[in-house]
Amino acid sequence: MCSNAVTLLDWFRNKPSARGGSYYPVQKEVYPVNYQEEYQAKLATADEAVKLVKSGDWVEYGAFAGQVVELDKALARRKDELTDVKIRGTSRMSMPAVVEADPENKHFTYNSTHLGAVERSLGDRSLCWHLPVLYHEQPGYYRNHIRTDVVFLSVHPMDEWGYFNFGPQVSHAMALCESAESIILEVNPNMPKCLGGFEEAIHISKVTKITEADWAIPELPPIVPSETDRQIASLIMERLEDGDCLQLGIGGMPNAVGALIADSDLKDLGIHTEMFVDSFVDMIRAGRVTGARKNIDKYKVVCTFALGGKPTYEFINDNPQVAFYPVNYTNDPFVISRNDKVVAINNCVEVDILGQICSESSGTRQISGTGGQWDFTYGAYRSNGGRAFICMSSAHKKGDQIRSRIKSTLTPGAVVTVPRTMVDFLVTENGVVQLKGLTLWERAEAVISIAHPDFRESLIREAEEIGVWRGSNKR
Repeated sequence: MCSNAVTLLDWFRNKPSARGGSYYPVQKEVYPVNYQEEYQAKLATADEAVKLVKSGDWVEYGAFAGQVVELDKALARRKDELTDVKIRGTSRMSMPAVVEADPENKHFTYNSTHLGAVERSLGDRSLCWHLPVLYHEQPGYYRNHIRTDVVFLSVHPMDEWGYFNFGPQVSHAMALCESAESIILEVNPNMPKCLGGFEEAIHISKVTKITEADWAIPELPPIVPSETDRQIASLIMERLEDGDCLQLGIGGMPNAVGALIADSDLKDLGIHTEMFVDSFVDMIRAGRVTGARKNIDKYKVVCTFALGGKPTYEFINDNPQVAFYPVNYTNDPFVISRNDKVVAINNCVEVDILGQICSESSGTRQISGTGGQWDFTYGAYRSNGGRAFICMSSAHKKGDQIRSRIKSTLTPGAVVTVPRTMVDFLVTENGVVQLKGLTLWERAEAVISIAHPDFRESLIREAEEIGVWRGSNKR
């Protein structure tokens, strides 16, 4: 036996009841490995590291607030040496240097699995191409279907055990690493350390090259809820109960729900969500969230990524209350449904009178992605006592015109994010309707009942034209 090994007897002698210390032995004595030598051997400048990229490669940039910056700039500087390099990211929050360096796509082609504001603007100029995914399946795409040559990932600095934490974008990071030929890390001391869960960190032994950077984590600008958002939020609040397990999407309306919850007297709420947002911090600090009634991950706040402001990043940093898991766990409908009373609250772009939900495009224009809306709509409904709310304002302004978000048929080219068969509750500022179990004519009546008043009569006429309105329907 190794002379510095810790025996079971040593452990009992050193446990807190004996000496008031840690339950665990001092592991530096058990595993006296110095990973700094390996770190230095793999350390390179960004310009040196990106030499691993070859013409024709698929290169991954990571996701959300953790997408690389210095490696992106270094790859852009190699523009004239490379051709047909395909890059994938997810909701990048700053302009990719490779796009700025090559606005005609002659050397680099940028792709995204979920468009944020920056990528949406690039898509309008054919400088960003969308890869549709069911979010809970995304790790499997990389492990089974998608070619990946080089992965660039921004990470928290290495710990004493040789691990680099992925920060607040665990999502599909490990799947990226498992699928890649080469792994290049961009170590950033500003990256929050986000505890797991599992698959939240990678060991130095798996890494090809390491670079160092020091840039501020992008913050999501606060979204101030509108009066309509608050009206919708108040309707949802009437249907929330003690012990509910929450998922919130992004936007003014979910923020309004979070603010109302923080000021409510609800008790023992749980959180099992895809995205950790600012409003969760307020709810937790207000004492609304304990997780005590969850069936799985009890007492834990579960998520797969976080986007927000500085208070959110400070809250999740090294916080054992928050557990980051890969998305094929957090968003798996069968995992979601293991908790009772799951409540999913999400926004959409438009809906037709039969209940088809479009949440990711404006006609043929891709503006975001499926995200986890499908996952949580299905998972919440499968949950014992669960409810899934899809919300929107009944109308919106375009120029001087008011346009209905409820239509007889979806805008040509609109993507069906959630099929009519899956929709549970639909909410506008005018009310809440449940579509499960309704015939086509009942659906038409229900959906039109929460439309903007200015459009109800025209929607009824259109419903009659397409044959989903009966003489007995209520106007």
